[in-house]
Amino acid sequence: MVFKCQEDSFLKQFKTKVVSSEFATLDWTTPNGEVEKLKGFHVICEDTILFPEGGGQPCDYGTLGGFPVRNVQRKGSEAVHFVEAPASFEQDAEVLLTLDYQRRLDHMQQHSGQHLITALFDREFKYDTTSWSLGSSVSYIQLGTPHLISRESLDLIERQANDLIREGREVTVLLVDPEVAQEFQDARAPRGLPKDHEGLARVVRIEGIESNMCCGTHVTNLSQLQCVKLLYAEKVKTHVLVHFVVGERVLGKLGEVFQREQQLTQALKGGPSQHLELVQKLQQNVKCSRKYLQQLLKDFATAEAERLENLAQKERPKFFALHRRDGIEVDFINTFLRMAPEGIFYFLTVSEGVSAGSSAKGHLVLRGDPETVEKLGPQFVELLEGKGNGKEGSFQGKINNLARLQDCQELLEAHFKPKRVVEAPPAKPENGTEVENVE
Repeated sequence: MVFKCQEDSFLKQFKTKVVSSEFATLDWTTPNGEVEKLKGFHVICEDTILFPEGGGQPCDYGTLGGFPVRNVQRKGSEAVHFVEAPASFEQDAEVLLTLDYQRRLDHMQQHSGQHLITALFDREFKYDTTSWSLGSSVSYIQLGTPHLISRESLDLIERQANDLIREGREVTVLLVDPEVAQEFQDARAPRGLPKDHEGLARVVRIEGIESNMCCGTHVTNLSQLQCVKLLYAEKVKTHVLVHFVVGERVLGKLGEVFQREQQLTQALKGGPSQHLELVQKLQQNVKCSRKYLQQLLKDFATAEAERLENLAQKERPKFFALHRRDGIEVDFINTFLRMAPEGIFYFLTVSEGVSAGSSAKGHLVLRGDPETVEKLGPQFVELLEGKGNGKEGSFQGKINNLARLQDCQELLEAHFKPKRVVEAPPAKPENGTEVENVE
């Protein structure tokens, strides 16, 4: 079946009748990424201007009888609308369908633009488009070639596409019989017809460029695409993905880039022509600062170890804990342990630069009496939401949360706290009389 939206992709309102309405639910992803369970009805109408998902194109949104349509799916020759409504719709009731036109226009621009780009890559380089994706902000085509496409080749296709847009080539949709080879011979059909397809097939033709079998909604003239921008190409296994934006998305992308450029200008204290140089200089400064910090940490670790080494034997503590939040590099711990004296139980951590009561990733090391290490190691990584293992008096682990670091410290102190010895009372003779000490 050919729906009204496929006959006229620019129709924004349409009256039709309800064929059926059944209670349904839908997992709906909100703009902030949360998934909600919506309650509503699956409504089938005699016809629709809301495109059901298919051919790589997402479904349309709009309203049915004034209630929001959150999803449209094709089921055989029918379009099933999920309508978020409090009550069902009566059979044969006349309802008004309205279209979210901005979403439709965006989809038409990206889809017709994809047809144009695909045709030009085929014409210029004989590269087949094996699939495509209409993303929420950027789309791509997958080309059946293992060779990465140069920026010069992308610019060539982009220029040709925009030249054709300025010419205003017509885009038409024809209905042809798939069984009649003569009608169907010049139409590309990369995916073929769906198994449940019935009746005539739609062929989208760009004047003088190509004919492509497609179920989606399209512009009627290439001028309605406004412009095409090929962003970049990337090699993925044996294929190449070409990322692009068309029409209003080009303006949106330009706005995003310009805003980011202004932010960088303010942060770097230099204009766009200096951005790369200033960022490279900043990266070099960070690299040098990191190198100096690592050396300072090693010096500090050495000084701490020497301080313990210089203590008299009887003054050395039973355990020593040290926690650094200068970064997650383990060089500090390794340097310290290489020089630290034996006979002391060590509890050491390094983590990201946050407060001790915050969630942070890092490393933990225990060294000392094997029995104590074996006992405390698993308890510590559990408290600090990490994992680790150890052997022969050494335990290492990765940690993810320092919020309970103090609990680990208290466990350590309790383990080494001197045991209180309670003396038993003097024994009494069997007859109950106390025995005097006779000197």
